[in-house]
Amino acid sequence: MIKLYDFPQSPNCQKVKLVLAEKDLSYETVFVDLMNNAQRSADFLRLNPYGKVPVLIDEDEVIYDSTIINEYLDDEYPHPPLMPTGSDERARARLFEDFADNSFMPQANVLATELSKAADQIDQERIQRYRSDLVRVLEFLDRHLEGKEYLVQEFSLADVAFVPRLLVLAPLGVTVPESLTNVMAWIERLGQRPSVQKLQHELTA
Repeated sequence: MIKLYDFPQSPNCQKVKLVLAEKDLSYETVFVDLMNNAQRSADFLRLNPYGKVPVLIDEDEVIYDSTIINEYLDDEYPHPPLMPTGSDERARARLFEDFADNSFMPQANVLATELSKAADQIDQERIQRYRSDLVRVLEFLDRHLEGKEYLVQEFSLADVAFVPRLLVLAPLGVTVPESLTNVMAWIERLGQRPSVQKLQHELTA
């Protein structure tokens, strides 16, 4: 049985759950209470010395970092495949995933943190800056989605990397410009996938 050390609000944990759902894999979750620093416990640090979720255990294998976990799952459970076969497209998928991890998710996380503050403590200039940053990412993606259903033709780990924060754009006050027709169609397409619908249900339950 696969075991996932999870904090449900973590977008990195959500990335792994999407892949587990895509591959229809059964797994057990172990809640890691980040709010009470459970990730800093000696037991957890033995699993991941960086003290971060997610961590996945599959029989005797202990893997951490959502990107590494998802590639492991795709190698170990190859059906359906979530990485292209060609080396060029595999590299492109990894580049998009890295871009999501470094230029999309962090900005969304900072924006969410700022919006969670008391009204008199919110920095409106910072909010507008990060909303603009996220729209610029969407503009970049729109160009790359021209003539494609997904970022590297077929649905892949590249698309998975963006989903957790695409799902919260509206609550973050980010509106997808109507001119970004490729992105809008892509988001709608992603929303029709059972894995994404399952994640949405978990987040709103």
